[in-house]
Amino acid sequence: MGSALPLGDPAPADGALPHDVMVDPEVDFGVYLHVPFCRVRCGYCDFNTYTATELRGARQDAYADEVLHEIALSRDVLDARGPLRPAQTVFFGGGTPTLLPPGDLARMLDGVRDTFGLADGAEVTVEANPDTLTDEVATTLAAAGVTRFSIGMQSSVPHVLAALDRTHDPANIATAVAAARAAGLAVSLDLIYGAPGESLDDWRTSLETATALAPDHISAYALIVEDGTKLERQIRRGEVPAPDDDLQADMYELADELLAAAGYGWYEVSNWATSPAQRSRHNLSYWRGQDWWGYGPGAHSHVGGIRWWNVKHPAAYAQRLSLGESPAAGRERPDAEARRLEVILLRSRIVDGVAIDEATVAGRRNVASLIADGLVDGAAAVRGRVVLTRRGRLLADAVVRALTA
Repeated sequence: MGSALPLGDPAPADGALPHDVMVDPEVDFGVYLHVPFCRVRCGYCDFNTYTATELRGARQDAYADEVLHEIALSRDVLDARGPLRPAQTVFFGGGTPTLLPPGDLARMLDGVRDTFGLADGAEVTVEANPDTLTDEVATTLAAAGVTRFSIGMQSSVPHVLAALDRTHDPANIATAVAAARAAGLAVSLDLIYGAPGESLDDWRTSLETATALAPDHISAYALIVEDGTKLERQIRRGEVPAPDDDLQADMYELADELLAAAGYGWYEVSNWATSPAQRSRHNLSYWRGQDWWGYGPGAHSHVGGIRWWNVKHPAAYAQRLSLGESPAAGRERPDAEARRLEVILLRSRIVDGVAIDEATVAGRRNVASLIADGLVDGAAAVRGRVVLTRRGRLLADAVVRALTA
């Protein structure tokens, strides 16, 4: 049911932003809609998601209306701090958003459209499990204004899917992609590497299967063992091996080689696209520190330098809204030094890089050694930016430490 919420200051019951915070109309605004429902819990997952037996009074059939209540609350909060901005991006994440009827997702999107408007050419993404993305679902959501599906492929190798507790039929990956394409939508495939028992050849098979389907975008994430998950307990008991760092590094390098050969360019450490137009604009808004409101239990938001997060459980979320209260559980306002660290941490991950001027004085002196070590692109540094090489992407945390020394 997800990791613990961060510590922070109490959030006001009405959700109001501090009086001295005004919204900058020049900063893009995005929307994240969290759908916290899953049929089964994957052993590696620590996202804020719930199976039917964990809902404890919360109702899936009431969820769309609850989110619409939060959208109405957000309108009042933001309207008091400046002009409302149209949503440049909308992202339905989870969980498994496509467990809800497509009409419910459409109503949630209509709520965003009616409240804020959608910018011309807005990117609207829905995450989907391959087994839940049918022709009917794709057609209905395309008609509602969805532009893109992010399909949770993870692997095409049955024993790897089993190790991850994924229940979808590998054959349905191609079916899901075909459904999205038939509806005229862009497609992203999400992969995970480093599962227990996964070999480099297994990983190659998944990459080749993914590229053969010709999606517009591919994400490839290293498996991370999160505290409190089933996978963490299995590793602690010695039932399965922990991920091998060296093997995961080899897997990353193989992914970058094969994806580049297939016409995909990296633009963030774990993300590749066929062209700049196919990059995930929503995720880029996080890495660039833009504004977004996250709706749903456990969702996080950032507006005008204020960050806040909602109560975790769907029942608590529904109760707060039924009382006319904000579901926000806490919030924080990072100081200038914390924001500079965050800029370096996030922007160094993307292909545009981060300005060398953002680094500390010692960090700027470290750039030359980062170039010598093959972690940072020398030509980009001459232009005043830190851009990671492939090796640097594998050691991104070390680069950040050097820049913030």
